[in-house]
Amino acid sequence: QVQLVESGGGLVQAGGSLRLSCTASGRTFSTYAMGWFRQAPGKEREFVAAINWLGYTTNYADSAKGRFTISRDNVKNTVYLQMNSLKPEDTAVYYCAARSARHASMSPAEYDYWGQGTQVTVSS
Repeated sequence: QVQLVESGGGLVQAGGSLRLSCTASGRTFSTYAMGWFRQAPGKEREFVAAINWLGYTTNYADSAKGRFTISRDNVKNTVYLQMNSLKPEDTAVYYCAARSARHASMSPAEYDYWGQGTQVTVSS
């Protein structure tokens, strides 16, 4: 069982930056691939970024490429999402998720554990 707790969300002006963190419980964090997803009101949950178990492979949604960076620290049991050049359309609840596999996926259905989410609001 893995418990995930996100932090770092908030209100920021367009063009600003935020860094989200997701800390996992348990001693097996390094065996999980990790992902970040987001869900805006009235929309389906969508993929943002993912990273494999050792952190050497990353994947990004087209909307995140060049602006967001996912990283992980397996000593601290934490995955990060650095978000730069934020836009109002980035406004959503952001969730981190853990997949019981070494390699990441862009499909939310392939993740086994989810955090409670953290709100990101970007004002214009």
